[in-house]
Amino acid sequence: MNNNSIIIKIVFLRFTKFTYCMDLFQKIKQNRGPLGQHAKDAHGYFTFPKLEGEIASRMHFNNKEVICWSINNYLGLSNHPEVRKADAEAAKQWGLGTPMGSRMMSGDTIWHEKLEKELSSFMQKEDTILLNFGYQGMHSAIDALVDRNDVIIYDSESHACILDGVRLHMGKRFVFPHNDVRNLEKQLKRASKIVEESGGAILVITEGVFGMAGDLGKLKEICELKDHFEFRLFVDDAHGVGTMGETGIGTGEHLGVQDQIDIYFGTFAKSFSSIGAFISANQDVIEYLRYNIRSQIFAKSLPMPIVIGALKRLEIMRKDSSLKQNLWAITKKLQAGLKNSGFNLGHTESCVTPVFLSGGVGEATNLTVDLRENYGIFCSIVTYPVVPKGVIMLRLIPTAVHTDDDVEKTIDAFKEVKDKLFSGEYQSDKIAKF
Repeated sequence: MNNNSIIIKIVFLRFTKFTYCMDLFQKIKQNRGPLGQHAKDAHGYFTFPKLEGEIASRMHFNNKEVICWSINNYLGLSNHPEVRKADAEAAKQWGLGTPMGSRMMSGDTIWHEKLEKELSSFMQKEDTILLNFGYQGMHSAIDALVDRNDVIIYDSESHACILDGVRLHMGKRFVFPHNDVRNLEKQLKRASKIVEESGGAILVITEGVFGMAGDLGKLKEICELKDHFEFRLFVDDAHGVGTMGETGIGTGEHLGVQDQIDIYFGTFAKSFSSIGAFISANQDVIEYLRYNIRSQIFAKSLPMPIVIGALKRLEIMRKDSSLKQNLWAITKKLQAGLKNSGFNLGHTESCVTPVFLSGGVGEATNLTVDLRENYGIFCSIVTYPVVPKGVIMLRLIPTAVHTDDDVEKTIDAFKEVKDKLFSGEYQSDKIAKF
């Protein structure tokens, strides 16, 4: 091929638009995703609803007062007078800009370090690192902890933040069916053979409280496997902190294995009623994360009002056991009432209260509209693809500020809508209009 031919070919390639390439935006338009495909029919009501008013057991939705069972304000700290005062004073003193920069470069303070120290004491671990967000912190921590020679083994029903973190892993990863410890043992055998050759290590990841169905991870049984296999255990206990255990440490305390959890993840977005998260572990692990977890190294430090507010929330959590007692009193009354009324709550052992019914998306949405508009009950609705086809899950989150009256009205409403569902009153092959 002579030089002229080469030049002609380059010009042709440069100015030719290849028709077999799809435009990115056109592809997005054609495939909105499993949830996004319902956006036009669901947005603003079933998805992205707007609850208004102070965070409490009763709020306003669609210009009506509703009993709200969809907010993770477990201990009722969102509007606790001491918390509101601490938040307001911290915002007045420092604003939301302080400190500026990442903690590694310019955003560290004695208050951030104090919060980490207090959390370490509470969690009975040597050290703690603060995270700006739980979701990004979890998958960034997984990315930092393992390399391509290591093997990750994780529960099939792990939260999306764990799944995204696992996807970042360049090495082998195995999943075991939800809470199937026998299968986990099988995966540990596979992983052990691999790391013997690679020189790597094994990280097992599970949850303390599984936030969708409310059942507990098999932490005790998993820890017993340490007698036979070499691995480290990473537990996401976002829904367990403040709600589980005698002193509210979490599911590890509840099951008597807190000292055997190697890496403990908690969040401020549930019992703390705030934002942010933390990881507690031994000092070597936390020091390693401080210098290697990219989501914190390259992100602005947590604003001072969040840190001061978290300190106050932790103080109240540790000194006032009545909040957790109230939470569990309401939880037991709600769950017992629903079970006695014939509802299937699955295998929940926590405050998370799922109610499983049968029906399609149309029936689920008609039922939900009826609950919200005619009975004044607001809870989360979960349908396919989050749960199998034909399953409707209504998810209720009790809090310390709910009342017996809230529980009784909710149970009465659920009885009536269940009868309507079984009689076919909600039957439809389309998402309900609102």
